[in-house]
Amino acid sequence: SLHLGKKTAPSLLNTDGVSEGLAQYIDHTLFKAEATSDDIERICQEALAHGFASVCVNSAWIGFVKKALLGSPVKPISVVGFPLGAMSSAAKGFETASAIRDGAQEIDMVISIGHLKSGDFETVYRDIQTVIQAAEGVPVKAILETCLLTEKEKITGCVIAKSAGAQFVKTSTGFSTGGATLEDVALMRAVVGEEMGVKASGGIKTRSQALAMIAAGANRIGTSSSVALVAEGLVSEQTRDKVSTSQDDY
Repeated sequence: SLHLGKKTAPSLLNTDGVSEGLAQYIDHTLFKAEATSDDIERICQEALAHGFASVCVNSAWIGFVKKALLGSPVKPISVVGFPLGAMSSAAKGFETASAIRDGAQEIDMVISIGHLKSGDFETVYRDIQTVIQAAEGVPVKAILETCLLTEKEKITGCVIAKSAGAQFVKTSTGFSTGGATLEDVALMRAVVGEEMGVKASGGIKTRSQALAMIAAGANRIGTSSSVALVAEGLVSEQTRDKVSTSQDDY
């Protein structure tokens, strides 16, 4: 479901067998420029096998993903204005409409980061609204790129995204200087309240990280390490032992 509430997090955290529950939080992502049709097909099959919430790709691949996921509850999601957010609002609006025609059921847009940092909040608001209007009811997530923002800018970005009508705020693209942090997720949840989604993305490579993000307030996780996250849960279920995982690759 779109809004897996924060209140479901404790039940995940208090049980060893969380692989199925965690999967429902995950947007399985592949954004690399060199990703081939075989790569995109593989992530679709992984999402179907594990029951991830979605497959999130660049807009050129949405039609392909829609066909691969047809008849399943796994949603095709498109990023828009990715990864810089620095293209025109009209371009973002066009990409949004095109992606939805091709089958996107959610849109993850990058906000105009430079305008936010310039204090031009009206432009940031209009930019998000352009995408929301083009989406015609399809849920929109606003990517803030928190690693580039001050605390005040993070708060302002959340307020603008909420007032513009976005359904989610999202931490990161994964293509900048840093990804999601627990502090940023907690701050974003505090600012937007319970009625809006918070997506943590960028650098989430272990199950413990994902669960910590959920405990901090995230109700969606964006990661390309999705299979490893749920596999960790399966191993811990079978062995009842702590899994030793490499912590130095994120």
